[in-house]
Amino acid sequence: MAATKSQTKTRTSLSTHLLAGGAAGLAEAMCCHPLDTIKVRMQLKNSRRAAIDATAPKSFLGVGQRIVQREGIRALYKGLGAVVSGIVPKMAIRFSSFEYYKTLLANKDTGLVSTSGVFVAGLLAGTTEAVAVVTPMDVVKIRLQAQRHSTVDPMDVPKYRNAVHAAFTIVKEEGPMTLYKGVALTALRQATNQAVNFTFYQEFKRIARQMQGLDELPSYQHLILGGVSGAMGPISNAPIDTIKTRIQKATTVAGESGWSRFVTVTRDIAQKEGYKAFYRGLTPRILRVAPGQAITFMVYEKVKTWIDIWNARSQHIRLPNEKYA
Repeated sequence: MAATKSQTKTRTSLSTHLLAGGAAGLAEAMCCHPLDTIKVRMQLKNSRRAAIDATAPKSFLGVGQRIVQREGIRALYKGLGAVVSGIVPKMAIRFSSFEYYKTLLANKDTGLVSTSGVFVAGLLAGTTEAVAVVTPMDVVKIRLQAQRHSTVDPMDVPKYRNAVHAAFTIVKEEGPMTLYKGVALTALRQATNQAVNFTFYQEFKRIARQMQGLDELPSYQHLILGGVSGAMGPISNAPIDTIKTRIQKATTVAGESGWSRFVTVTRDIAQKEGYKAFYRGLTPRILRVAPGQAITFMVYEKVKTWIDIWNARSQHIRLPNEKYA
């Protein structure tokens, strides 16, 4: 049985991770992007401005309702183009780099990876995806989501029309490095997210397999385990995400270094809005990330299994527990 599992793992190629990860990321983005838009609006809300506007909603449901009422329901999908255009390489890099780093950290004799090894592989995978894809995608997405224009009024023309136009305008007006504004914080957020996410998911999956005596879990269990593990990351790094969002939303100031910008934003939030402001948007972020990770892991595992079965049948190899029609 051990030999069979090893053979099965060797058949999982980069293209399999690419297709399965891309499908999972697309499904996640389409289902969960409105919650991300609400989260960004809550993080960008200024306490003094909110005090002037006494009618400004404070709950994530209230913020979502106001967006729909004032800007139209399509406003909840602002920035989706930036997310979708980056989701395939993002997920491909996440899963393939995670598996690659796991092989580097595996025991030379047994081929097994310890829990700490999984955690480190998750850290490295999160850092890799942050630098390669997530940071520029986040900058464009946040600029689009921060625009408060009506999507139903043709006369209300926003500064950024779509993801491509936003990226072009940002590069033209502020320089290409603006797309990497907040890269250190993004890398820190993604690294901690994926370290916690993958570690909990792998451990939950191992325990569930052992308790049930299964080689492969049913899809609904991948959904549940992915959702629970996905909620852990946002709780651990909420202040990082709030500071990152504020930095990426602001336009570039000539001569200002990344560190001075970080210190200024952090100090302003703490002094003017209080320490609770660092956790603003945590509820919608958990509601966005947890189901997103649930969908991601479920779709990824299912599509990966389909591809493995397809490859095995083309090579006339029978996989463990495979049910032939």
